[in-house]
Amino acid sequence: MERTERLLDLVALLLDAQEPMPWADIRAAFPDDYGSGSAEANERKFERDKAELLELGIPIAFVQGDEDKPDGYVIERNAYYLPEVGLTPDELAVLYAAGSAALASGAFPGRQDLAHALRKVGFFSDGPLPAPKVRLELGGVADARELPGRLETLWGAINARKSVELDYYSPHTKEATRRKVDPWGLALRRGLWTLVGFCHLRGAPRTFHVHRIRALTVNAQRPRSPDFEVPPDFRLDDYVATWPWQFRFHPPVDVGLELSGALAPLASRLFPAPPAPGERVAFTVRATHLDGLLKYVLSLGAEARVASPPDAVEKYRAMARRVLEAHGGQLP
Repeated sequence: MERTERLLDLVALLLDAQEPMPWADIRAAFPDDYGSGSAEANERKFERDKAELLELGIPIAFVQGDEDKPDGYVIERNAYYLPEVGLTPDELAVLYAAGSAALASGAFPGRQDLAHALRKVGFFSDGPLPAPKVRLELGGVADARELPGRLETLWGAINARKSVELDYYSPHTKEATRRKVDPWGLALRRGLWTLVGFCHLRGAPRTFHVHRIRALTVNAQRPRSPDFEVPPDFRLDDYVATWPWQFRFHPPVDVGLELSGALAPLASRLFPAPPAPGERVAFTVRATHLDGLLKYVLSLGAEARVASPPDAVEKYRAMARRVLEAHGGQLP
């Protein structure tokens, strides 16, 4: 029996057992695997299988028996099974639609895990779930045919915490450099996948557009042992900007903003985590790309304004002046 099949059958056997299962019963259930050869060799083989299950997070344990139950092995069901999520039918439908759209995009990491999860969602729903009315388009980047394979490789390396070797193409030098990278995470923004990790060549965390990777290999040594630890304070948002003012061009600046009129109720949509909307909303945004923030505020019109600090206010007014002059207008 193949090892993977044996491990799955062993988990199923222990989950079905109503009481701790003695070693003799396990050996009898797997005569070709644990019942042939010497007793010591069979026990070592079982111990290796048990160690791999524990490494995978399956809580298999030996329990001491008593007058009513024999000594044996069990899988602690409370630690093995996840609690009921309790999603409503509408929430299940949205989850299924989003997952189906991601799967249909053709370039999404963890495709097998996602497909397996969608089958579970469909199985436990009360009725047929609707076909997704959304889609993801990840085209428009160079060498897109290689993107799904690269994402799957990076996904596996991130989960196993294995270092990768990659050839990374620079549009500025028109050349590719060989890098050793500890992959920490992947982010999708505006159709572009970005890898974030520690670059050994630069000696610091770096970001890499996945479509610029020309070659990619995972460290094959000690496949079950991680090569690195992800910093506990790591956040993808710190490296892959979601908003235009989050690009890291300069030290952080706290900018006071005010929204009024029709924009005030839309504050939570226009900015991340502003205060509760009212007739006038005042809040602070931390920017590492001040020009990006000022241009965004300017695009919102007269009911949005920069309130502080003074140099940001002056820069904002200068931008507005240039826009008015370009269109033949004047400041009031």
